[in-house]
Amino acid sequence: MFKGVLKKMITEIGDPIRYFLNLENDYLEMNQFLDQTLKIDFAGTQCLSCLALKPLFRQGFCKSCFFEIPSAGDWVMRPELSKAHLGEEDRDLDYEKKVQLQPHWVYLALSSHLKVGVTRKSQIPTRWIDQGAHQAIGILEVPNRYLAGVAEVSLKEYFSDKTHWRKMLQNEFEEVSWEESIHLAEEGLPKDLKPYIIRDQKVSELQFPVLQYPEKVKSLNLEKENTYTGVLKGIKGQYLLFEDQTVYNIRSNEGTVVEIFIG
Repeated sequence: MFKGVLKKMITEIGDPIRYFLNLENDYLEMNQFLDQTLKIDFAGTQCLSCLALKPLFRQGFCKSCFFEIPSAGDWVMRPELSKAHLGEEDRDLDYEKKVQLQPHWVYLALSSHLKVGVTRKSQIPTRWIDQGAHQAIGILEVPNRYLAGVAEVSLKEYFSDKTHWRKMLQNEFEEVSWEESIHLAEEGLPKDLKPYIIRDQKVSELQFPVLQYPEKVKSLNLEKENTYTGVLKGIKGQYLLFEDQTVYNIRSNEGTVVEIFIG
């Protein structure tokens, strides 16, 4: 039996991608449990910031932490709101400078359909893996998060910024012309951002450890069900995929305390 607080799975690029759960005293390589029975029991909730054993609000944080800690500021989800490049504080200027004032990529990724996104350069290809994208390419490299946000806002006129998570898990995706899409993205950028275009990029291919994709998707609410048992058939994005069509999103359940039994 393994017990711990759920956090986003650690990933390692490979063919296929390798996934690890970081629990209290163990790193579990989840790929080795494919085709095995997992029993997952709900054992409470713990804020990822203050570590208090109390209800979670969003992103694995209790309500007070969510509205106070710098890593949950509005600029995280909306990069165009970043202000560290101006020396203006949102919640903690030192933290915001550390995260915002580093190279960022604006990219196109194909999961269910082609979408535009923003991430720190250091998070490539982790960000693509977490979104369940099987193809992706960098379009722009800029020196801070604000400029990446400005670029993303302009490209939302041509591309979605959301993933259809059910289709992604069912491995249903639209066919795209990468050449045409890249050209459209480059043309859609503001003139002053075009010098940051990444030239001669190749489309990255990502392979996920999936033996069987669900035909229908049933999302597991472990806190409501209290316990779940199923045969693990795949891992994609931050989801565990089970034989009975059940899926469990590790990322959206960060802060949940679980007990996991194998076999």
